[in-house]
Amino acid sequence: DLCTFCTISLDQEEVFRTKVFDKSGSPFYGEDFYFEIPRPFQFLSFYVYAKGVFQRDLPVGKVSIRKDDLCKYSGKEHWFSLQPVDPNSEVQGKVHLEMRLNEVITENGSIGQHLLVRIIECKELPLISGQNCDPYATVSLVGPARSDQKKTKVKKKTSNPCFEETFFFEVSGFSFVHHRLEKQKTTLCLVDLWNSENLAQDVFLGETRVPVKVLRNDLTHKAWYLLQPKGNGSKSKSDDLGSLRLKLTYIEDMVLPSACYKPLCNLLLKSPDVKPISASAAHILGDICRERYEVVLPMVRLLLYHNRFVPFVSAVATLELDNTQEANTIFRGNSLATRCIDDMMKIVGKSYLAVTLKPVIDEICDSNKSCEIDPIKLKEGDNVEVNKEHLQGYVQKVFSLITQSSSSCPPLMCDVFRSLRQLACKRFPGDPHVQYSAVSSFVFLRFFAVAVLSPHSFQLRSHLPVSAPLNFTRTRLELKVTRSLALISSFKETYMYDFFKSFQEEKLIMIIKRPSRIDQKTIGVKRAQGKKRLGKKNFKKRWLRVTNKELTYHKHKGKEAICIINVKNIRAVEKLDESSFNRKNMFQVVHSEKPLYVQAGNCVEASEWLEILGQVSRCNEGRLTTFHPSNYTGGAWQCCKSQSSSAPGCKPCTATMLANLQLDIDCDREAERLFSFLSSNDVKLHNMEDACASMAVYQGPQREPEEYSKFTIQEPKETFQTLKQLRNVMEELQRQHDTRSDTTAQYDSLYQTYLRYSFINSLEH
Repeated sequence: DLCTFCTISLDQEEVFRTKVFDKSGSPFYGEDFYFEIPRPFQFLSFYVYAKGVFQRDLPVGKVSIRKDDLCKYSGKEHWFSLQPVDPNSEVQGKVHLEMRLNEVITENGSIGQHLLVRIIECKELPLISGQNCDPYATVSLVGPARSDQKKTKVKKKTSNPCFEETFFFEVSGFSFVHHRLEKQKTTLCLVDLWNSENLAQDVFLGETRVPVKVLRNDLTHKAWYLLQPKGNGSKSKSDDLGSLRLKLTYIEDMVLPSACYKPLCNLLLKSPDVKPISASAAHILGDICRERYEVVLPMVRLLLYHNRFVPFVSAVATLELDNTQEANTIFRGNSLATRCIDDMMKIVGKSYLAVTLKPVIDEICDSNKSCEIDPIKLKEGDNVEVNKEHLQGYVQKVFSLITQSSSSCPPLMCDVFRSLRQLACKRFPGDPHVQYSAVSSFVFLRFFAVAVLSPHSFQLRSHLPVSAPLNFTRTRLELKVTRSLALISSFKETYMYDFFKSFQEEKLIMIIKRPSRIDQKTIGVKRAQGKKRLGKKNFKKRWLRVTNKELTYHKHKGKEAICIINVKNIRAVEKLDESSFNRKNMFQVVHSEKPLYVQAGNCVEASEWLEILGQVSRCNEGRLTTFHPSNYTGGAWQCCKSQSSSAPGCKPCTATMLANLQLDIDCDREAERLFSFLSSNDVKLHNMEDACASMAVYQGPQREPEEYSKFTIQEPKETFQTLKQLRNVMEELQRQHDTRSDTTAQYDSLYQTYLRYSFINSLEH
């Protein structure tokens, strides 16, 4: 009857938590976690908890793996026996000690010995309830004659306390013969670390036992010691606790200086321009590592950072559509195109989901409303009609939030979906619905539905809270309704079909076809239409209004438009120099006719208009790459003095592709990851080269070996040339690694670590 969940911890700091598995002695979690390790650690630990209803969660057992041992288990599945969880064994950190023997003259004139123990500092002590601890240390001698315990001062709110305190212990019975201790060899110096609690019992943080005999060859000893469990961790039988099946992948990279990765980056970034796309370096990488999902992420990051994602994903989507025979199976597989878009949405769509879905997901998680409508799974006392009302209320909230979120959708996602829609219509011109299914298969099935089903995938929830009701999984029945909205298909379950009938079909279709992405924006401005002579009289107060189709201005708010500019005709939207008209906060809209000069009310309004107009027009054909930052008057441009009114601009246009997208991406690190993947698949690269050579040399029907059929080769000669370039780049990078492997510190290299965990099966009794 256990309801269990698992947690992942770096030392004593919890970083991830699985969902609660309802009443099973052999739960199947099946959850993946991928993250960069942000700090040094000693142990990677996995805890299994039994969920408490009216009391705190109880630990069932744990698996702790020392960092140095992670490589032994990397890349393969292993069963680990659960060990008992004892508060006195949950330790981490290390302590820096100095010990020294001093000879002293006692009161009676004899020579005795004093043992000096200096507590210097501690590192990496655990957090207590998520906060830095208040540590102190106790020191005592353990032996035939135990000494008094001595205590340091308490250091407030720190996991790295610096004590710098010295204690003296009188020891007797030592005689020095050839610098060896003849007696008291079993005497130990015991150092305990504690967290000071004002109103409760102090919490044990760890101990270390140092035998005094370490001084036999030297009168001074100074070293770091890892803290150990109390009593060195007494082993107890744990066969009855079950076991946990894990798949761990631990990767530690050495990142070289930026110049080393430039050839590889250039080769990958020119991939969208290679014809056919299957002969490009990025496609080859995805082709030879198609079973490694984590390969796509660094490639997507690199393409996003350099504004090359949209053309690349459009090219690979075209290749996939060419091989798609039926419109109803469009973008359903786990292809390179779908994997790239999935990762892009996780990177770009986080804030969008946080604004759109997080409120209702938090409400579902924190409520106790039952939404079970499956007659087989109803519990005694449940009212199916009441549950149906709860579920319908959540579903309606989700639909409303999604359909009202058009203005929040990231521009990059809009660009990708626009491209997919156009490609789908071109591939299946006879199907009027394919333009919607091509987009909804991502928006609903791979974005909103995944966010509802697994909120932690998009960081909407750090984990399913232990306070959440156990029926949360069933509460997410709305996922099925969301999927049906994407597919407009029937349900297999009768109870779900009846529930779906409560939604009007006309309303659902209207939601799908709703095209607007940016709401209208109406702000009072001053404008000037480009003329031969521009003076003060040309500037009049007008109301400017923009939708995703047209830009208009009006004499008064709500009145008929004086001028209408089709958004598709906008070629540039840029700031205007203040010196042009001696006015601040001005910008220009360059379109197919003469430019429109606008003065906003303040700098915030001007920036807002530039951003919105840039978003709605960023994909227009014929957009300018340069512009004139000043006006044309007196027979010349005031900025560059060119006398031709049609002269090309003298300043580069502002890039708008990644508007509103803040990308914190280390391109060197991503390039190193891609190099590692290529290196680990060197055999496949060789096989692909052989396949290209065979197809290019021999004429007639090809009898390709089975290994060759795994690759996508449309143009063998072009693909072979790319493979050759890749191999040259890899050989040079490997040479750089070999050169620096023994002199890492001299080159100031950066080490990054990654972990990917898969919870597979747990707690088998």
